[in-house]
Amino acid sequence: MPRGLFITLEGLDGSGKTTQIKRLAAWLKQRNPADDPVLTRQPGGTVTGDRIRALVLDSRSIGLAPMTEMALMFADRAQAIAEVIQPALDGGRIVLCDRFTDSTEAYQGGGRELGSATVLELHRLVCGNLQPDLTLLLLPSLEFSLTRARRRNQHVEINTGLNETRFEQEQDAFFTRVWQKYHEIAAREPGRVVLIEGDLTIDEVHERMVAAVSKRLRTLARRGPA
Repeated sequence: MPRGLFITLEGLDGSGKTTQIKRLAAWLKQRNPADDPVLTRQPGGTVTGDRIRALVLDSRSIGLAPMTEMALMFADRAQAIAEVIQPALDGGRIVLCDRFTDSTEAYQGGGRELGSATVLELHRLVCGNLQPDLTLLLLPSLEFSLTRARRRNQHVEINTGLNETRFEQEQDAFFTRVWQKYHEIAAREPGRVVLIEGDLTIDEVHERMVAAVSKRLRTLARRGPA
């Protein structure tokens, strides 16, 4: 059986990833009912991962050292690969993942200033260097993303009691470093990362995502079974 397709969505909180990953999943299934993609997210997506997510994103988690934070992200990722991502890929499924190691490189490598080399080496050791086939990087303006993320998280907390605002409490300099690191990743890996930049409408972002995924699917079809 040919290996499945691994697609990740990346970007700052408030970039619209949650909305867009659902729309992309619906498009894939409509395009081919046999393509019933597996949706997952990081941190989270497994029982263990959800517990890590609650710890890392809760604003009450005070005093987490940057290396501790990064180690928790990789612990979550290793579990997700073992439990969800790799089995789905081995079964020929399409996997859509909201965040992967690019997020760790951007937030911990860039935002926390731990550097890319440490993140990439941990990814090699902990995750077997598993790489997405395609990464869709959503980067609306920094101001737009932060405003939307803070408003959304406030709404979620009021309605569900979940508090996931720890990162949104960082200063603008932190998010500027994250933003810059995402651009650095896109420039370094143009064959994998498709940058969708600017304050676009939901439909415009979806159209660009569909175009990128369609192109990748056509490439795979020409290559034939792995």
